[in-house]
Amino acid sequence: MAKTRFDIAKKDIASYFGSNPSKIYTFNDVSEAFKKNRQFWRLPVGLTVHRFIDLLKAKTKVKEFRFEFPTIALSRYTWGEMPILSIVLTLKPEAYFSHYTAMYIHELTEQMPRSIFLNFEQQQHLSSGGPLEQGNIDKAFSRPPRVTNTIANIADYTVYLLNGKYTGRLGVIDYHDSAKNTLYVTNTERTLIDITVRPTYSGGISEVLKAYERAAGKVSINKLSAMLADLNYIYPYHQAIGFYLERAGVYKKAQIDLMDQFEKKYDFYLTHQMKGAEYSKKWKLYYPKDF
Repeated sequence: MAKTRFDIAKKDIASYFGSNPSKIYTFNDVSEAFKKNRQFWRLPVGLTVHRFIDLLKAKTKVKEFRFEFPTIALSRYTWGEMPILSIVLTLKPEAYFSHYTAMYIHELTEQMPRSIFLNFEQQQHLSSGGPLEQGNIDKAFSRPPRVTNTIANIADYTVYLLNGKYTGRLGVIDYHDSAKNTLYVTNTERTLIDITVRPTYSGGISEVLKAYERAAGKVSINKLSAMLADLNYIYPYHQAIGFYLERAGVYKKAQIDLMDQFEKKYDFYLTHQMKGAEYSKKWKLYYPKDF
């Protein structure tokens, strides 16, 4: 059987796509490569980029990963096997891993989460909120927490895109996995803050408490305290953080006292929609009775 022009050019095509250190491509990347090299590769005039991609998948090491989000579908093409986190990281510019995914990367959980949380920050804007009132706090935490609906299933994973608070990527670090792939992820201090703010994205409050326990010896509470001040949340999350530090039973009094120094003006809640809650007078915090 006679070779097609694609078959004849396959060695050069493989060399092109295999030479990129990241080995992860968007549709536009593949399209540009096709347009730029089709004459050199002597591909048929009638060959479309979509058919070219089909041939790549059928006859080379190229694999397609398609993320079907509610309002947009995104495809990524890899040369051979690539870690799922490296692929997901390319979905949004300047994005980084947070919450349960950051817990996993920093070994703050014994679980192997099948959910991946990728955070890309909102634009910077001035806060338009008025002064905090106890009634508004009570009302907000009597309701379910707001959660993203920008979700896609890929292989055995569920990917959540979080359009988080603008922080200027505060506490985001470069992390190199065992294969020396670079990932961007919140550091241990920022991770503990984030999972306190959004336990729903972190396996729930029991997993958050375990993360605080496992973080002992890895985390600087001084650094965490300064970062929390920089983040300037409207809600008094320092009360929940202090509670977790104390409940973990592995932190020194001086570390816990750093959270005790923040003003405790309002009653606060460890999580949303609690029934039969207990109350910590020290932290002015409601928490589940069986916690």
